[in-house]
Amino acid sequence: MKTDIIVYTSNLCSTCQMTKEYLKLKNQSFIEKNVSTDIKAREELIEMGIDTTPLTLIGRDKIVGFNSSKIDNAIDQLL
Repeated sequence: MKTDIIVYTSNLCSTCQMTKEYLKLKNQSFIEKNVSTDIKAREELIEMGIDTTPLTLIGRDKIVGFNSSKIDNAIDQLL
Protein backbone atom coordinates (compact mmCIF):
# COMPACT_ATOMS: atom_id res chain seq x y z
CA MET A 1 0.00 0.00 0.00
CA LYS A 2 1.36 3.41 -1.01
CA THR A 3 1.41 6.14 1.58
CA ASP A 4 1.46 9.84 0.80
CA ILE A 5 2.98 10.84 4.15
CA ILE A 6 6.68 10.79 5.03
CA VAL A 7 8.03 12.08 8.33
CA TYR A 8 11.73 12.87 8.65
CA THR A 9 12.71 12.50 12.29
CA SER A 10 15.79 12.44 14.50
CA ASN A 11 16.66 10.88 17.83
CA LEU A 12 15.68 12.80 20.98
CA CYS A 13 13.27 15.06 19.04
CA SER A 14 10.14 15.75 21.06
CA THR A 15 8.35 17.52 18.21
CA CYS A 16 9.08 14.51 15.99
CA GLN A 17 7.33 12.32 18.56
CA MET A 18 4.39 14.74 18.71
CA THR A 19 4.06 14.67 14.92
CA LYS A 20 4.08 10.86 14.78
CA GLU A 21 1.57 10.57 17.63
CA TYR A 22 -0.72 13.14 16.00
CA LEU A 23 -0.69 11.24 12.70
CA LYS A 24 -1.49 8.01 14.55
CA LEU A 25 -4.34 9.78 16.36
CA LYS A 26 -5.69 10.83 12.95
CA ASN A 27 -5.39 7.19 11.74
CA GLN A 28 -2.85 8.14 9.08
CA SER A 29 -0.18 5.71 7.99
CA PHE A 30 3.22 7.20 7.28
CA ILE A 31 6.79 6.31 6.50
CA GLU A 32 9.34 7.42 9.08
CA LYS A 33 12.85 8.32 7.97
CA ASN A 34 15.20 8.85 10.90
CA VAL A 35 18.05 11.13 9.83
CA SER A 36 20.06 10.19 12.93
CA THR A 37 20.43 6.60 11.76
CA ASP A 38 19.81 6.78 8.00
CA ILE A 39 22.45 8.67 6.01
CA LYS A 40 20.37 8.56 2.82
CA ALA A 41 17.43 10.17 4.66
CA ARG A 42 19.77 12.89 5.98
CA GLU A 43 20.98 13.56 2.43
CA GLU A 44 17.36 13.78 1.20
CA LEU A 45 16.57 16.33 3.92
CA ILE A 46 19.60 18.46 3.02
CA GLU A 47 18.73 18.29 -0.70
CA MET A 48 15.33 19.80 0.16
CA GLY A 49 17.11 22.69 1.89
CA ILE A 50 15.90 21.65 5.34
CA ASP A 51 18.22 21.27 8.33
CA THR A 52 15.78 20.49 11.11
CA THR A 53 13.27 17.84 12.08
CA PRO A 54 10.52 16.98 11.94
CA LEU A 55 9.78 17.52 8.28
CA THR A 56 6.46 16.06 7.25
CA LEU A 57 5.70 15.56 3.58
CA ILE A 58 2.01 15.13 2.88
CA GLY A 59 1.29 15.00 -0.82
CA ARG A 60 3.03 18.12 -2.13
CA ASP A 61 3.02 19.94 1.22
CA LYS A 62 6.18 20.33 3.33
CA ILE A 63 5.53 20.98 7.00
CA VAL A 64 8.52 21.89 9.16
CA GLY A 65 8.05 21.36 12.88
CA PHE A 66 4.74 20.36 14.43
CA ASN A 67 1.66 22.22 13.19
CA SER A 68 -1.62 20.35 13.60
CA SER A 69 -3.67 22.72 11.43
CA LYS A 70 -1.21 22.46 8.53
CA ILE A 71 -1.18 18.68 8.91
CA ASP A 72 -4.99 18.58 8.91
CA ASN A 73 -5.21 20.82 5.82
CA ALA A 74 -2.65 18.74 3.93
CA ILE A 75 -4.45 15.49 4.81
CA ASP A 76 -7.76 16.99 3.66
CA GLN A 77 -6.18 17.81 0.30
CA LEU A 78 -5.19 14.15 -0.14
CA LEU A 79 -8.80 12.99 0.08
